[in-house]
Amino acid sequence: MNRADRVRSPCVSVCALDENDVCIGCHRTSDEILHWTRMTDDERREVLKLVAIREQKVAL
Repeated sequence: MNRADRVRSPCVSVCALDENDVCIGCHRTSDEILHWTRMTDDERREVLKLVAIREQKVAL
């Protein structure tokens, strides 16, 4: 698999952690951000599911 086929980072270049250690831009935790480049695509998809849940909570 080449790089273009990998699951892409949700980073939007708004990098700041909130009081829960979650980025206000991409909604990943600091650990998820730190380990992103070493994750498999399946692990990345799991993180993206969590990101979607966090985004919904913020929108409410």
